[in-house]
Amino acid sequence: MKLKLSAPIPAGLKPQPRRPGEKDPGAAGAAKEAGISAVDWLDERTSLSGAARWMMFRKVPKGTNWFYTLGSATMIAFLSQAVTGVFLAMYYRPSAAEAYESVRYITNEAFLGEFVRGMHKWGSTVMVILVFLHMGRTYFFGAYKYPRELNWVVGAVLLVLTMLMSFTGYLLPFDQKSYWATIVGVNINGTGPLVGPYLNDFLLAGPDFGATTLSRFYAIHMMLVPGLIAALIGAHLYLVAKLGTTAPPWLKAEKDPELRKESA
Repeated sequence: MKLKLSAPIPAGLKPQPRRPGEKDPGAAGAAKEAGISAVDWLDERTSLSGAARWMMFRKVPKGTNWFYTLGSATMIAFLSQAVTGVFLAMYYRPSAAEAYESVRYITNEAFLGEFVRGMHKWGSTVMVILVFLHMGRTYFFGAYKYPRELNWVVGAVLLVLTMLMSFTGYLLPFDQKSYWATIVGVNINGTGPLVGPYLNDFLLAGPDFGATTLSRFYAIHMMLVPGLIAALIGAHLYLVAKLGTTAPPWLKAEKDPELRKESA
């Protein structure tokens, strides 16, 4: 018994007819052609290929080296933190009574829990190091100058958000070390001029360290800061693709001999 389709299959999704004398491509060839047809169908309605070509296929200055990969490495580190953080959030309980026990369960009993938590813990350190190296490379190569000042500002904000994400994540294991270190850090923030006391109350969710402080840190660490970082990374990549990258400072622009003739 054959099923009747309510609507005919679009021509773009139908397999292409074989040329005379062409052999049957088999199941693998049919699957490949179906995937290409599906991508073409999606691209026809979204035009994403144009944006991908604009982002990926662009001119790169002469002398580009491994220093220019620090930004991409930082983005990969952030993606690793996001993926491992999602898996950790499936078991973590942001409660003063259950946080430590949930972390112990992740580390000792959950399937691959120790591996995932280790990736998240050490990945945060790697991300902080890469952010500072990337900012240092940008500064010493002069990539913050015109017309890339706005991209430098976005990168500086990303640096601050990365440090904030590390600070808020430090409390989540809720052991003695993280508890007292967070109290010291919050008290240091509270000594700042003007906004210090308000920032102190915001982080503690009240005048003192209470039951809701852990939930406040968890919400900032899991939702607020990652969302801001993802949005600013998108803006950062757009500006990089639009304005291009700078050549290393030790390379000088070659003078065109034709211009010398005209100036003479």
